[in-house]
Amino acid sequence: MASYQFISKQPEETKDFAKRLAGLLQAGDVIALEGDLGAGKTTFTKGLAEGLGITRNVNSPTFTIIKEYQGRLPLYHMDVYRVEDAFEDLGFEEYFEGNGVTVVEWAHLIEAQLPEELLLLQLYLDENGARRIVAEPKGNRYEELCKEIF
Repeated sequence: MASYQFISKQPEETKDFAKRLAGLLQAGDVIALEGDLGAGKTTFTKGLAEGLGITRNVNSPTFTIIKEYQGRLPLYHMDVYRVEDAFEDLGFEEYFEGNGVTVVEWAHLIEAQLPEELLLLQLYLDENGARRIVAEPKGNRYEELCKEIF
């Protein structure tokens, strides 16, 4: 599968990109977020939430692991950075197969529990302060999604 790239020079551009993506998402979609600290993972998720019609403030679920928000589709925002046992059964699959969109920050930490098909977004902080978002679709659904958004 191909990879796709988007350069964001400002946080608002990251949010706008995420809003456009949100308009194409369906129930059961999973987005895995990876990247440097401060690269914009939470900013991306805030834009995604806005695009889903969520009006509540979205912030990183660092200490709760999962936060749920209601919009056009439910948004399940996971931050698995502090999950101590990658194989601990926390019921992630119920979210992945649920009626909402799941965003997983630090997804590599629970790689064995992730669905085979998902959209992997890697966010990098470039030297000039820009953010580089590299999308790697895993599966036909996400390949088509990338072709439409990029």
